[in-house]
Amino acid sequence: MRLENKVAIITGAASGIGLATAAKFVREGARVVVADIVPARVDQACAELAGGDRVMPCVVDVTDRAQIDAMVAQVLARWGRIDVLLNNAGITKDARLVKMTETQFDQVIGVNLKGVFECTQAVAPTMITQGAGVIINASSVVGLFGNFGQTNYAASKAGVIGFTKSWARELGPKGVRSVAVCPGFVETQILATIPAAVMQNMIDRVPLGRLGKAEEIANVYAFLASDEASYVNGAVIEVSGGIMM
Repeated sequence: MRLENKVAIITGAASGIGLATAAKFVREGARVVVADIVPARVDQACAELAGGDRVMPCVVDVTDRAQIDAMVAQVLARWGRIDVLLNNAGITKDARLVKMTETQFDQVIGVNLKGVFECTQAVAPTMITQGAGVIINASSVVGLFGNFGQTNYAASKAGVIGFTKSWARELGPKGVRSVAVCPGFVETQILATIPAAVMQNMIDRVPLGRLGKAEEIANVYAFLASDEASYVNGAVIEVSGGIMM
């Protein structure tokens, strides 16, 4: 198992890509912290994972540094190390530029960008002390090419790429890798409100002719978290069925 005994914190792990990734990591032998903001969803996810004492539930708001620090302390008290941080938590609050409210902008930047900063800053000292660790940041193809009605989301995902490049330079010499993954359009609840015609247009833009599956993103995360990716640092990896072509 490629992640045997590695300790991984996955934010936004109670649904969608986060849950699929938690399941993949458990199958690969990791000890997984299921971090999410809704207690009932955290409990349900942990029950679904059926990982026994290799799964740790943690209710955390990634915009609240005190909660993040408490989570890190709990993980270290239980397992003594942190090998992987997957900054997966994210939200959307879509609106055209002229109609987007300051609250919509701030909420998305707070979770998708500042939350990534806060979680990474909280775990980085542990990884530096260990001389090893992997920070995986969930960006998006929207962070590469923008998207109608997603000024806030596109900015947050482009910012995550900037984080990744900077941390690769800062932390790489300490043995800590930083990578970003840019999923395309993936079959998750986040797409549930998109009208059918818009959805079909999205699919038509993908050379593979379909949406991605959460498990396909999880497979890439598992590789990047493993020692097989030991020379992958500062990379921005698109997993989109070729939509960027």
